[in-house]
Amino acid sequence: MPELNEVTITRAIVDRFFKKLSDNLELDVAIVGGGPSGLVAAAHLASKGYKTAIFERKLSIGGGIWGGGMLFNEIVVQADAKRILEDFGIRVTRFEDNYFTADAIETATVLAASAVQAGATILNCITVEDVIMRPNRVIGLVIIWSAVEIAGLHVDPLAVRARYIVDATGHDTEVVKVVHKKVPGKLMTPSGNIEGEKSMWSEEAEKLTLDNTREVFPGLFVAGMAANATFGGPRMGPIFGGMLLSGEKVAQLIDQRLKEEK
Repeated sequence: MPELNEVTITRAIVDRFFKKLSDNLELDVAIVGGGPSGLVAAAHLASKGYKTAIFERKLSIGGGIWGGGMLFNEIVVQADAKRILEDFGIRVTRFEDNYFTADAIETATVLAASAVQAGATILNCITVEDVIMRPNRVIGLVIIWSAVEIAGLHVDPLAVRARYIVDATGHDTEVVKVVHKKVPGKLMTPSGNIEGEKSMWSEEAEKLTLDNTREVFPGLFVAGMAANATFGGPRMGPIFGGMLLSGEKVAQLIDQRLKEEK
């Protein structure tokens, strides 16, 4: 067996990563948050040939999928969303009537692998701390290593341009908060502000997650729980159908917009 060279191993990682990062500095779609809606959206958009990347602040991707409900790693979806899991090849089991379950670990890993294999890039441990703006529109993201943000180090960030951005950061609405605070203009919400997430009501939340998946500021869409938190819908608890359907819908909306711009 040939002797392994530690420097060659290091060079392989450095060279390949920096090519990956450099290749994703100009995107069709930048998705912030690698949870269920973000992963589904990325898989659909990348499969249509759009240059798509997910920026995830944590080490792991999958968002709330991993924990299921209170660390019981099973997820529940309703009948309307079952087809999405099946389309990705994820095994689904009927529980009763309109309720179906899937293994949380299988769901997270298959969605992530599907997104990457469709052509999307996932860049983890990266925090979006700001956006790039132009008059009345956002055109990109300002990124920093999550470890730098956590440590509170004074390090200047880098920039990524994107034709469209999706805030799929869940309850925190991280991108929407930045836009609301720093970019001139108002959000496309009833008050022009972030309406805020309401307490749990699963049925209403599942419906509103889909209804609220839309553009909230020129160039910025919201999906998943970020959509409900932005537009004032309730939280849904440990059911994931609305999240999956939201990822599919935001991909369809952006696909339509990009086609119109050709």
